Amino acid sequence: MDNLCCFNSVYSQFVGGRSSCSSGKGRGNICPARYGFSLVKGKANHPMEDYHVAQFITVHGRELGLFAIYDGHLGDSVPAYLQKHLFPNILKDEEFWSNPRSSIFKAYEKTDQAILSHSPDLGRGGSTAVTAILINGQKLWVANVGDSRAVLSRKGQELQMSVDHEPNTERESIEDRGGFVSNMPGDVARVNGQLAVSRAFGDKNLKTHLRSDPDIRNANVDSDTELLILASDGLWKVMTNQEAVDIARKTKDPHRAAKQLAAEALKRESKDDISIIVVRFKG
Repeated sequence: MDNLCCFNSVYSQFVGGRSSCSSGKGRGNICPARYGFSLVKGKANHPMEDYHVAQFITVHGRELGLFAIYDGHLGDSVPAYLQKHLFPNILKDEEFWSNPRSSIFKAYEKTDQAILSHSPDLGRGGSTAVTAILINGQKLWVANVGDSRAVLSRKGQELQMSVDHEPNTERESIEDRGGFVSNMPGDVARVNGQLAVSRAFGDKNLKTHLRSDPDIRNANVDSDTELLILASDGLWKVMTNQEAVDIARKTKDPHRAAKQLAAEALKRESKDDISIIVVRFKG
């Protein structure tokens, strides 16, 4: 079995279950990084719509940490599809080891096209995505679409690695595509009065007015780089980046840190689904 087939086998076993109200942890086999996650269903009257990935795998003799939050809307079929297909599409690209940025960009586009082509089966919903790939514990590649967010801690200072794609900040792009931004109904800016993010996977009915290309950033994991937090907006609606970093740094156990962040979000009356992954790069 070649490395890619082995990867697909390991990965498909991992993504068999869905994210729900749960938590877990793991660690690298080669690099010293450890992770923990916590997922809590929100107060809305529908099933949990957040999915996640948190896993270390070995491909071509290199250890990859794969971490993602997919925050679905109008159902959970699109985030479930992303959980199963987005990372394989990135890693199957022949350029991944030489040009990760290109592979990530192409895979986001390819995956969105596949979702749109399957739209009768996947429904009319959509999803955000924030993905992080840690290569040999040394290089971090982060990409995102929507408002799920990635935040690094360096010497205790927050560094946002993703871009919140909100209708008000991308109004020109939406209007150039024939759409509009409205705060009605409610007080949140929405694309065509419906969707509170300006980029997303799926959402076939709005796709002509939406983008699905990711913002992509990378960072070297050096001695000053302590941890990474990936989370859905159920956390970020009630907490600043620095507040989240301060809480996560209080414990060296990333699993405990993720659970404490979720508990604090609930204490601050977050009503949305809350999904959090904390990655500790060193001991």
